[in-house]
Amino acid sequence: QVQLVESGGGSVQAGGSLRLSCAAYGYSYSISSIYWMGWFRQAPGKEREGVAAIDSDGTAVYADSVKGRFTISKGNAKNTLYLQMSSLKPEDTAMYYCAATPRSWGGLRGEVYDYWGQGTQVTVSS
Repeated sequence: QVQLVESGGGSVQAGGSLRLSCAAYGYSYSISSIYWMGWFRQAPGKEREGVAAIDSDGTAVYADSVKGRFTISKGNAKNTLYLQMSSLKPEDTAMYYCAATPRSWGGLRGEVYDYWGQGTQVTVSS
């Protein structure tokens, strides 16, 4: 079992930046078994969407809507994940969730992920 805890959300004006963090907790074997970690978001009245994900080799994938603006990365420790968000737009406003899976076919497909955090709110005002 893996627990994920997000932090770093908040309110910012359009054009600003925020950095989200995610820490994974659990047995060492469970943490070491994680293959994909990713960030997903859900705005009120909208479906959840994949924002960015990174696999154990460091290969990252991004949604088209955030390419060039968001950067996903891992910390030196295997149990940390970051999302650097720049040039934020009002349409980026959503609850952002960190997720993880030991499956090798994760990517931006949320249905594949096994572990989810509680979410952190990001609000971008115009």
